[in-house]
Amino acid sequence: MKRSKIKLSWLLSVVTGLALFGCADFLDRKPLQATLNDVNQSTLEGQALGLYSTVNGYAGLNTLPWIDFNSIRGDDELKGSSLSDGAEVNTEFETFQYTKDDWATDTYWNDHYYLVNSASKLIWTANTLKLKDEASLRNMGEAYFWRAYSYFELVKAYGEVPVYNYYYQTSKAAIKAKSTVDQVYAQIDSDLDSAVKLLPITWQTATSGYPGRLVQYTAHALWAKAYLFRGNWAKVIEHANVVKNSGVYSLVPSFPAVWQDGQNGVGKNSTESILEFQAYAGPGGTNDYGSAWGTSQNIRQGGASVAWNLGWGWNVPSSKLVTDWDDKDPRKACTILFSGQSDGGTATGGYGATLPPYSSTTPGASGFLDQPYWNKKVYSDPQMRQYTGQINANGGADWINHRVIRYADILLMLAEASNENGDPTTALAMLEMVRSRARNSGTDPTALPQITSTSQATLRQAIKDERRWEFAMEGHRFYDLVRWGDASSVLAGLGYAPKCQYYPIPQPAINQFGGVLVQNPNW
Repeated sequence: MKRSKIKLSWLLSVVTGLALFGCADFLDRKPLQATLNDVNQSTLEGQALGLYSTVNGYAGLNTLPWIDFNSIRGDDELKGSSLSDGAEVNTEFETFQYTKDDWATDTYWNDHYYLVNSASKLIWTANTLKLKDEASLRNMGEAYFWRAYSYFELVKAYGEVPVYNYYYQTSKAAIKAKSTVDQVYAQIDSDLDSAVKLLPITWQTATSGYPGRLVQYTAHALWAKAYLFRGNWAKVIEHANVVKNSGVYSLVPSFPAVWQDGQNGVGKNSTESILEFQAYAGPGGTNDYGSAWGTSQNIRQGGASVAWNLGWGWNVPSSKLVTDWDDKDPRKACTILFSGQSDGGTATGGYGATLPPYSSTTPGASGFLDQPYWNKKVYSDPQMRQYTGQINANGGADWINHRVIRYADILLMLAEASNENGDPTTALAMLEMVRSRARNSGTDPTALPQITSTSQATLRQAIKDERRWEFAMEGHRFYDLVRWGDASSVLAGLGYAPKCQYYPIPQPAINQFGGVLVQNPNW
């Protein structure tokens, strides 16, 4: 059985014009109006595809604001780019001096609530028209998933937030007090329960597939992660095992291949992909339905020379990550690009090129790169640059997919939950699956020796370390530290305090709600 994904070139050609890009507050956006006279079954599919377009294209869901909230707050990632580019982010997210009103922070809130209401609109449309056919039910499953996904991102970022299980069509209808964290998770559970029941096992047909489109296993994977954040180990094991036992997913044998993004790359929508945001760019810049995910993180070069100015240069490895990580771990060379050094060639996911140097005294000067280290997991293929015509920061890697949930995450969630649930045998087996893939991706058989200790404390630390190395630069680290209770000790030197677990609710939203929406404590 093949995994089901959705081909973005087809998806976005259908929904061109449906996405509304911009940074306006969600309460100020044009109401999503619909009546029985202007909706029908065919528009339900259009609304469903529009949800994918929103997730892929809205900045708060897939580019700089997402990177700010999910990556830069950890100890292993930095804002990057140049000193003057988005300088406020260094203060807000690297040193935890949160702000209540800024483009990136406001956008993160607004875009997630836009996705919530767009999903609710689809559900409202189907219920209003009493649509019960198989295609409509699948579309409803997609809407339930994306609403749950958005609330999961919101509850991680803000804690208590307003919960809407209905489609609001006016600003007045959107004014609502916060729900408790438990109530937000209850809505997530309810929506994922509906998604599991309504989503198909596969979108594959006899003649074609739909890369990236949601299936039941995607919902189970997100549900496992939602339970992971609550420490409900039995439920993590239950839902992660549904994914594992499906027989649909497996680890890509070679770690660098996970990130291979060329025309014939095996990394895109691989056997490891469970939730992957799609991107596409055609020859000469035509049929460009991509996203800024890859472009926003590719190498940035200042000065007159632009040969290596491949992107905006955000989300770069910290020196702490470089220092802490054992060079013997093959994943290190597949994750970090070093300015002034070879990219390592195909064995580590490179292309046989040597990067220009970095100068700490004149960063960004002509001939120098702006940072000493770069995120290799989004390193753009030079053949794809030529094929697409995207050869500089104006659109340097719009074809690169965002891998949100990988099968390795399922295995490590199972390892963690099994260890906490008193089953070290399963924990060790799941941990070894991830470590052996990493070990076999290199040439040193002594790297990453098999862990055999059944001590719960020893295994707990081993699993924490494994998540750090396996998912470096992917946006997991900060929230892992928070849910483990390790953020205060690991991030204290950067300015983190317990109140920094949750970001303050944007002040414009507080103002618009007229006192109904209350700011988070200590902000």
